[in-house]
Amino acid sequence: MLYKGANSYFREVFGKKVYKASVSLPVTCPNRDGSKGTGGCIFCSAGGSGEFASSSSQSVSDQIDEAIMRLSSKIKTEDTGYIAYFQSFTNTYTDPLILKNALDEAARHPAVVGISIGTRPDCLPEDILDILKETAARIPLYVELGLQTESDATALLINRCYETKEFLEAVRKLKAIGINVIAHLILYLPGEDKEQMKRSVKLVADCACDGIKFTCLYVLEGTPLADIWRKGELYLPGMEEYFDTVEELIGELPEGITVHRITGDGPKKLLLAPMWTANKRQVINYINRRFGS
Repeated sequence: MLYKGANSYFREVFGKKVYKASVSLPVTCPNRDGSKGTGGCIFCSAGGSGEFASSSSQSVSDQIDEAIMRLSSKIKTEDTGYIAYFQSFTNTYTDPLILKNALDEAARHPAVVGISIGTRPDCLPEDILDILKETAARIPLYVELGLQTESDATALLINRCYETKEFLEAVRKLKAIGINVIAHLILYLPGEDKEQMKRSVKLVADCACDGIKFTCLYVLEGTPLADIWRKGELYLPGMEEYFDTVEELIGELPEGITVHRITGDGPKKLLLAPMWTANKRQVINYINRRFGS
């Protein structure tokens, strides 16, 4: 089964192979600092999905340089570009000037061809949207929104701390200023069956997101989800079943949506389950054989 993946999409846009260089900002999330909740989402580690990035105490340029150095062993040609990926926590949950300076610095880096920002749909006030619009006029800009699920009931369970209607409003605002929007979904969240996952995919498709990322739910040490898993109250699929579901969900997508990711991998030092995600080479080989993308 073929689908338009990130590699094909970025080659179309930039004319060459593109890698992501992870960058961290000194930010948190509103469901961590008490403004909406505490503890973060139940699956999220203390690093806020930024375990593969450099320290936020470093300059943006230095972090990009470090990321490029780490990736250098994988690169087989010099004809490559990099997307500065502001990945951990909620990157628009900060002072607008801090964000503007960080984006300006990333855009000036000679190896950077685009910027991607991970954030929440409830953290896009007008002054932040103005900065995103200015940045998008200079360099290709992607905003990645952590939806995870269409279900407000599941959202309450996972401590997402915003309603799905806020996601729809955020997509509308971002699309109105010409931003490429990528939605994140997590498959096999507690209590969700395949029909609920399909409803989440349909929501993403219906609101005209440009891209989608799927990831399996993985259990990390030190998270509330780990307690649920240890009680035996969490169902996690094996690798083949997980990709059966992914294939079925991709079939629900209209043409034109880029599938930027079909699974993820958590930090091995914290990973409790599912352990098949720890063998990244095996997973990649399986994806290549099965999907040819």
